[in-house]
Amino acid sequence: MNRVKKLSGIIFLSVLMAGIFSCKNDSKEEEKQVAEVKVQKDEDYRPNFHFTPKKNWMNDPNGMFYLNGTYHLYFQYYPDDNVWGPMHWGHATSKDMITWEEQPIALFPDEKGYIFSGSAVVDRNNTSGFGEEGKTPVVAIFTYHEPEAAKEGKKDYQSQAIAYSLDEGQTWTKYEGNPVIPNPGIENFRDPKVIWDDINQQWLMALATTEKALFYTSQNLKDWKKLSEFGENTGAHDGVWECPDIFPMRVQGSDEQKWVLIQSLNPGGYNGGSGTQYFVGDFDGKEFTPVSGMEALEEKHPFWIDFGRDNYAGVTWSNIPDEDGRKLFLGWMSNWLYAEKVPTTTWRSSMTIARELKLIKEGDRYLLTSEPVEELKKYRGEKIQKKDIAVSGNTVVLDSEEVDLAKVEIRFNIKDLEATTYNFSLSNDGGEEFIISYNHPKKEFTMNRSHAGKNDFSDEFAAENSTAPRISDAQNLNAILIIDKTSIEMFFDNGKTVITEIFFPSQPWTDFSFTGLEDFRVDSLEAYELNFEKEEQNSEENREEEDI
Repeated sequence: MNRVKKLSGIIFLSVLMAGIFSCKNDSKEEEKQVAEVKVQKDEDYRPNFHFTPKKNWMNDPNGMFYLNGTYHLYFQYYPDDNVWGPMHWGHATSKDMITWEEQPIALFPDEKGYIFSGSAVVDRNNTSGFGEEGKTPVVAIFTYHEPEAAKEGKKDYQSQAIAYSLDEGQTWTKYEGNPVIPNPGIENFRDPKVIWDDINQQWLMALATTEKALFYTSQNLKDWKKLSEFGENTGAHDGVWECPDIFPMRVQGSDEQKWVLIQSLNPGGYNGGSGTQYFVGDFDGKEFTPVSGMEALEEKHPFWIDFGRDNYAGVTWSNIPDEDGRKLFLGWMSNWLYAEKVPTTTWRSSMTIARELKLIKEGDRYLLTSEPVEELKKYRGEKIQKKDIAVSGNTVVLDSEEVDLAKVEIRFNIKDLEATTYNFSLSNDGGEEFIISYNHPKKEFTMNRSHAGKNDFSDEFAAENSTAPRISDAQNLNAILIIDKTSIEMFFDNGKTVITEIFFPSQPWTDFSFTGLEDFRVDSLEAYELNFEKEEQNSEENREEEDI
């Protein structure tokens, strides 16, 4: 099939105009083939390998832990509608963080309120006393949200509570002494993230309020004491702080150890709406002190775990074995600006791919990087490799006859960057495209999804291009792109700049192209189709059994 040409390598001509530039004998056949392409909608948008609930609403990941070979993911869930409602904890499990199996709902609302975000820990030493008959308790820590009190304008409508499981997270018993942290008169008092602080031999909780994080300590997960506060005049604040995470990390290539505080906020993200910033510092068992250069960050600072519009409320898995040693992260792949309006009706929202976080130091600056977990590589199909690609005008480097662009990993490297702008894009035969530009003189990425498919469901979805700073000073640009039907996750410069964006093309992507204002060369490109046929078949069989 002839490809629809681009005008100046940026904006596609319509299918009608394409006929003018194609041979007369081919134009009717091309139009016929394009017309036969099924327009995507609803289930066609369901990702191949990112987790989505089978039906209805999902947002923040919660209670993530690893135990006996299984990764557990809980999530904010409303089982009765595809928009936000009375929150439950949904549940899914995986052996590799890639292929997920949805489980029965874990926690339900009760007379104390909705079940908001939180975390879960494996209480190996039974400090809570919940263990019995040799069974290790898993303890979930969550926020109770009282909707009626919130409607009445009261401030104390949120409190912290716990539940425990003796069957590795399948069923839960709520603690009869809840709440374990009553509300002290603070509005927006939520999202407890608890870890075992081995350095200071304590359970440590980070808790979000409107404009700062609070830290609490406990020896038994039931009785908590406030330690300190952080963040009132630091970082981005054009919104409510939510979903914190705190943990120690070894600086790559050294014996130095620092603490990382992940802090989401909404709105106020780098590109508006939801976003997740981070801070690096020291923790003495009581107070978190940011390193020099992070103590008074302004709103548009560069320390974001993801600069894209669609990675929010992410946290890390607990109880990862020491022999593994990785810090593993997952986020909600949407944005509160339009999450309830996206054009899927059976379900709403996906999670990002699982990512490994690393802490590096460049000069006096500490950076948190992230890349896809190694487990994704086992799903790779045949390797497609191209070297020394000459780019002149619009150059298609991959098409749908070579690889399925609805489930693909693409890696490329460009050496010796010039003072110009480099563009690459996904496009289809319907004239739609998602464009990424890198302006080397400005050291800035720009993402344009205004012509990437459906966007009339929200004025905010494609109202403006999003941007991201290039953090690296290297003269080579390397990239990892993970593409799955309606999303792209981009990891530049070994994960120093990460960008996640969603889109809803009316037809599948057919081309991956490079375009430049000047000619340039792509030194190397690798692509792998990600194969999930076996998992898809099993999932379909499971759905059929449930229908029966």
